[in-house]
Amino acid sequence: MAKFILGRKLGMTTIYDKERGALNVTLVECEPNIVTQIREADKDGYKAIQVGVAKAKVQNPKNPKDFLKIKEFRGEIEGFKVGDTLSIDQFKVGDRVKVSGITKGKGFQGVMKRHGFKGSPHSHGHKHDWRAPGSIGSSFPEHVIKGKRMAGRMGGKRASVKNLEIVEIDKENHILFLRGAVPGVKGRIVEIVG
Repeated sequence: MAKFILGRKLGMTTIYDKERGALNVTLVECEPNIVTQIREADKDGYKAIQVGVAKAKVQNPKNPKDFLKIKEFRGEIEGFKVGDTLSIDQFKVGDRVKVSGITKGKGFQGVMKRHGFKGSPHSHGHKHDWRAPGSIGSSFPEHVIKGKRMAGRMGGKRASVKNLEIVEIDKENHILFLRGAVPGVKGRIVEIVG
């Protein structure tokens, strides 16, 4: 059975291991998730379980206003019913997980930061256009081709990081220590799938 939970990114720190030395880890707080809905193959066309992170005390598991985030996890899921809770007890140290979330928004950026363009040389008549994109088209077809790498909004998109190792688990405070970086800013909800 698949392992999955929603958690809140707390930030990064360094912990020390006797064999491996210093390990950079991301702390993710995974308070118990509540099952809000079960999708059935005969009724919905697929099998899935829908879980949510509660804002405070949940009166009705089917009321979406009681939750900060609700996410559906597809697959062969048996033995759950609406109102059940998922905790970090399903994970163990050494497990490899995939973490998905929304990346940090960086606003409107130029081509050098957004796409890694080299820029113009700093000589031979290039006085003010060191960071300019350069040519964006040709004489035919007389318009900018769709998908051209140009300046624009950067970040704020969904991203996933695979094979992050669970280095430590703090069951008392519901915290997973994941080796490596996790997408998003501090306080953002991320999805963890084992």
